[in-house]
Amino acid sequence: MWATQIRSNAAKASISCISVNTQNNRYLSACARLADDHEYLPVTFDERHLKKQARWSELFDGLFSYCIGLYVCMELSHPSPLSKLLSTAEPKDRISYRTIKPWIGDGLLVSSGEKWARNRRLLTPAFHFDVLKPYVGIFSSTANIMADKWRKILSKNDEPLEMFQHVSLMTLDSLLKCIFGQTGSVQNEGRDGSYIRSVYQLTELVMKRFQFFPYLIDWIYYFTPSALQVSPMLQHCPRILAWSDSRQEGREEKKRSRRNQVDSQNLDFLDILLDAKDSDGRGLTDEEIQHEVDTFMFEGHDTTASGLSWCLYNLARHPEYQDRCRKEVMDVMGDRSDVEWDDMSKLTFLTMCIKESLRLHPAVPNIGRSLTKPMTFPDGRTVPAETDLGIAIYGCHHNSALWENPEQYDPERFNAENSKDRPPHSFIPFSAGPRNCIGQHFAMHEMRSVLAVCLKNFQLRIDDTRILELLPQLVLKAKGGLWLKVTPIE
Repeated sequence: MWATQIRSNAAKASISCISVNTQNNRYLSACARLADDHEYLPVTFDERHLKKQARWSELFDGLFSYCIGLYVCMELSHPSPLSKLLSTAEPKDRISYRTIKPWIGDGLLVSSGEKWARNRRLLTPAFHFDVLKPYVGIFSSTANIMADKWRKILSKNDEPLEMFQHVSLMTLDSLLKCIFGQTGSVQNEGRDGSYIRSVYQLTELVMKRFQFFPYLIDWIYYFTPSALQVSPMLQHCPRILAWSDSRQEGREEKKRSRRNQVDSQNLDFLDILLDAKDSDGRGLTDEEIQHEVDTFMFEGHDTTASGLSWCLYNLARHPEYQDRCRKEVMDVMGDRSDVEWDDMSKLTFLTMCIKESLRLHPAVPNIGRSLTKPMTFPDGRTVPAETDLGIAIYGCHHNSALWENPEQYDPERFNAENSKDRPPHSFIPFSAGPRNCIGQHFAMHEMRSVLAVCLKNFQLRIDDTRILELLPQLVLKAKGGLWLKVTPIE
């Protein structure tokens, strides 16, 4: 455990507390409960941490700083300072993103400087609308495979289903098809469950590094039992799936076989990376392609699964919105079982429900930046270079100064009338600015497609026997899983 100090730049208050991992220690749990009665921000990585983040965001005008061991960090959760920071291409922070670099490599998520700028330019065509169009058919197909699985399970018993488990495998299925053009389905074949388990376990190990300060020091961490668990898990991660020896050997053959099909719209993500060239004709190296595929596999799988699962949960909590979405889906799709590209722009209320779910339960609760030079915010306060800045997405989305009744799920916040006067950067589920999520349109189309299939086939209800507790990790999950009662619509 380590001391965590919080300083309010607005109120010039300074309070310290102990940051603890309370999972298996009754004494430390009591300390954490005691802290709830005071103005502390214990780094416990549970629901209390998110609630405190939202509370401090309001108390200190969306700008406060704290220390994690030897690292000084500042949290931003108000549109004014966020607009300043997010308009830049400052690199990701030095703490959290360093811990996942051995996992996903030096792709867009963690790279910086000229390398990031160049690769961002080369990857942007992979997310053009013309490339995304055929992906909608893939999203619809994999969602229908999941729906068939649910029907088979529910024909044997009507027990609640755990959403993250099913949706994660479905999003992985979609990615393997969109990235590699893979045929078949991992949902039917039962493969790659080891990859998903490894993602969960690696996430837990990464979070442990933040709960014990010495683990953030690399040379100490590499001698710990936790570090020894990492290497075996990496064998099941996207690097192995994306860049096995057989794929490496077939790289030139794949390029030769496609030379007469360059204008085809049905290119997978790997095709586009292989063809990407600078103005001087220089393309991505094998290692760069590997890192970008690893990054896209991680970001496109777990984050989208989180966003989808929470949207299913929120619609289950609010049957009136669920029914309205279902009617819209039925009106748009009619008797079709597959979603089409032209449906995307017609699912307006469903899109509002997705956005409100991403506000209430952002897939990624926190991101970070590290300043390469001093930055002065609109209120005149200046932050020195080499400061790590945390972007508290959850805190921003739950700030009552920005959102009326922020804990209430209300899709009408995102109708045209209510959206027109909203301050920029008050809604940032995909970040914003030059370092925003390059795959946000991919994710939104996938969520629309999957939800349309689910709502057309099933009625969703809350499982009242389980108490929901938020679990903020690299992505937002639910402690013990997110369980829903699912009833087929005949």
